Amino acid sequence: MITTKNTKDTKYTKAFIFNTKKFFVSSKMFFVCFVYFVCFVVAPQAQSPKRIVSLVPNVTEMLFAIGAGPQVVAVSNYDVEPPEVRSLPTVGALLDPDTEKIISLRPDLVITYGSQNELQSQLKSANIPFFDYRHAGLEHIMATMRALGARTGHVDQAEKAARSLEASIDAIKKRVAGKPRPKTLLVFGREPGSLRNVYASGGKGFLHDMLEVAGGEDVLKDIDKESAQINTETIIARAPEVIIELNAANQLNTADLKKVTDPWMTLTSVPAVKNKRVVILMGPGLTVPGPRVIDGIEKMARALHP
Repeated sequence: MITTKNTKDTKYTKAFIFNTKKFFVSSKMFFVCFVYFVCFVVAPQAQSPKRIVSLVPNVTEMLFAIGAGPQVVAVSNYDVEPPEVRSLPTVGALLDPDTEKIISLRPDLVITYGSQNELQSQLKSANIPFFDYRHAGLEHIMATMRALGARTGHVDQAEKAARSLEASIDAIKKRVAGKPRPKTLLVFGREPGSLRNVYASGGKGFLHDMLEVAGGEDVLKDIDKESAQINTETIIARAPEVIIELNAANQLNTADLKKVTDPWMTLTSVPAVKNKRVVILMGPGLTVPGPRVIDGIEKMARALHP
């Protein structure tokens, strides 16, 4: 996706200008220019992939958001959004990609995750191009959408989708600007019914960025990782004023919600517990760095600044 200047073409161009000034455009030079136009202007569009296999669910969502959905012919076992992907063939997942099936689908682009080194080597051997993706910060979502647009022939649609997402993020930033930023612990995983093996957002990555945009101060911002496994001693020491826990369920009844919140009630010295500011945010897309990320930011902003 990095554009480099073709020095050979530059040489031809300079020669063309020089000869035009001194003589006239010969039929031979006209032919060279015509070939240049066909090879370097028309060809990139013609090379846009027509059969895409995506092994990364959030990137699949991006592909559909930028108009490349009709080009997707297969997805991972864990793809569920948008609804159109549920009828597509599946080809394994991050740890167990079905390479044979992927190759049999004759893809001209495969979306892989950065850690899938073996799969990428096999794709290289089969001369199948791949788009290498890794999770990063919030800005990386829009950058990836634009990169996908350039790679799949949907530059304008990708730019429009990215700008729309950026505008929505900016609107939330403006809304919470100047308001107090409560010290917040953002939790996205733990053992059910207990406070063991608690996983929370660290000081980098898209979850941390979402929390900051929503108007909170990450109590683990000094940890230079996307996630941190913490214990109750750490939670008590960090003294969060708000605890936000992300839950993949679309909805919880009163009894089930109580089962989720009860373990937190044991930390009576924590300000968030004392002031009843333990918030369970529900929705399967809350931890997905893609087009739906704005819904998660909006929910966090409302929890922090009701």
